[in-house]
Amino acid sequence: MKLCFVVMGYGKKTEYESGRTLDLNATYETIIEPAVTSRGLRCVRADEIMQSGFIDVKMYDMLLRADLVIADISTGNVNAVYELGVRHALRPNSTIVMSEDKGKLYFDLNHISTFQYSHFGEDILAREAQRATQALGDLIEAVMATQAVDSPVYTFLPRLRSPRMSDEEFEELIDEAEAAQQRLSHHMREGERLLGQSQHYAASLEFAAAGNMKPGEPDILQKLALSTYKAKIPNELSALNAGMEVLRPLNPERSNDPETVGIAGAIAKRIWLLEGDRDSLDAAITFYRRGFEVKRDYYNGENLALCFEFRAQVQTENAEKTFDFMCAQKIREAILRILLPALESPDFLERRDRRWVYATLANCYFAVGNTVQAEMFENHFLGACSAQWEIDTYSASKNQLLAIREERLAALSPA
Repeated sequence: MKLCFVVMGYGKKTEYESGRTLDLNATYETIIEPAVTSRGLRCVRADEIMQSGFIDVKMYDMLLRADLVIADISTGNVNAVYELGVRHALRPNSTIVMSEDKGKLYFDLNHISTFQYSHFGEDILAREAQRATQALGDLIEAVMATQAVDSPVYTFLPRLRSPRMSDEEFEELIDEAEAAQQRLSHHMREGERLLGQSQHYAASLEFAAAGNMKPGEPDILQKLALSTYKAKIPNELSALNAGMEVLRPLNPERSNDPETVGIAGAIAKRIWLLEGDRDSLDAAITFYRRGFEVKRDYYNGENLALCFEFRAQVQTENAEKTFDFMCAQKIREAILRILLPALESPDFLERRDRRWVYATLANCYFAVGNTVQAEMFENHFLGACSAQWEIDTYSASKNQLLAIREERLAALSPA
């Protein structure tokens, strides 16, 4: 079988100029891999032959020898752009450049034909995945059939000759890369499956194995931190501290990644609930505030509002207490302005996070005393979620905010 070598980022990556975050694994799994395999090519992803974070001989072998290279340069990933340049220097043809359609084309690539596709938030919706897979498959077929020059190097230096190398060990290299890709995918899929079954400790082992294969990868560290603290092994406090240590390489105090700060906030909030440690509560507010104010992430926003209410309860100054309660109210009003229009989108039911949208709307309405709307969205949430830990997480937040609301109403009622 002919080989397609895919160069792109791994996991969720942020385009720092616009602040948008894209799940590049979704691009690979729902568009690139099915398009490639449907045209009868073997598909190997570049990150599976990386060693210690640098490009080695194997990478150059692949860039020279692969029958087709697909380079997704979304988010301006520097490795992908560099590897694309190496490919253009080594081969005159059979290279496809891809980019998410709202992103910027970096470097001097605006003149190069680029296949474009669309993300919806971080995700790719089913209809877009189907369209893009078919269109990319057709492009692959055309590129492989015509063998037209698509490298700007060979376009402007037409007498340049492409280098040649022997077949020795190349097939073994491909087999090794495919096996590594399958192992990593297996660990991630198993981890997600076990997480969905609330088997958090077993999930953490799978994510740890994936992390050993790709040290420092944010997407893996985030899932490992989540499953670690939820496992509560050997006890809840130790697991929370261990989860925070997993996140340390991502520098959550300075991160603008809503997933990183959201998990850090969740850990700090739970330590506050266990220990009553004011510093942990303040840390949770800081983490959640970054996720909400920088990225307008509704998960961080709802938890930020709840933490403001927790802090209001322990404030000794009435002005500070009033300020915290007012902040919580304003945040929830902002969340409603963000989420309610999303319900009207024709693509809303395809969103993978719709259960959390329902849960957030339910809690916002419970907080303001609109029980009818709250229960409607709660029922939508219960119908959309599948994991018991998701229900437990929602129920804990709901019960906490209802207790705060009841206590506050009692304090405001005339004696």
